[in-house]
Amino acid sequence: MPSSVVVPSIVPPLILVERLEHARAVEVLVDRAFGPGRFAKSSERLREGNRKLDDCSFVALNEGRVIGSVRLWPVSVGGQPVAFLGPLAVDATERSHGLGQALVEAACAAAAKAGWRAVLLVGDAPYFGRIGFSAAPAARATMPGPADQRRVLVKALVEGGDAGLVGPILIG
Repeated sequence: MPSSVVVPSIVPPLILVERLEHARAVEVLVDRAFGPGRFAKSSERLREGNRKLDDCSFVALNEGRVIGSVRLWPVSVGGQPVAFLGPLAVDATERSHGLGQALVEAACAAAAKAGWRAVLLVGDAPYFGRIGFSAAPAARATMPGPADQRRVLVKALVEGGDAGLVGPILIG
């Protein structure tokens, strides 16, 4: 019996705002990407009991199948509202083709259009730095629970949008 091989799509995926019918597939994708350990992360504290920003959360579809996802959430840093990005997940067979970056860029553009001043995330500085995120403006923003402060990154969406982000990061 021949073995099956998964070949990444050569047709560009469709990136669109996440809809209710995508929710289950997004959860399955995120579970596969991060496993059950994701629930122990401090980022998850900012999503529990929070409501995602529907107009700023996106999926990537290939032939109707969810192959990528990014969500944004309302949080505040020292009382100043910012959007919190995460999780970003791309199907293992679709990685290294720029899909994660395209999803983040779509979410940031939507957040800017919706009037958010900045987007905050916890992630890899070399990867997210290519998209305009930096650790320096978020150096005094503190995540709930244990977190590697060097991985707290921010991207200004308006001039000065990343200034003055000092204090606890809270839902809201």
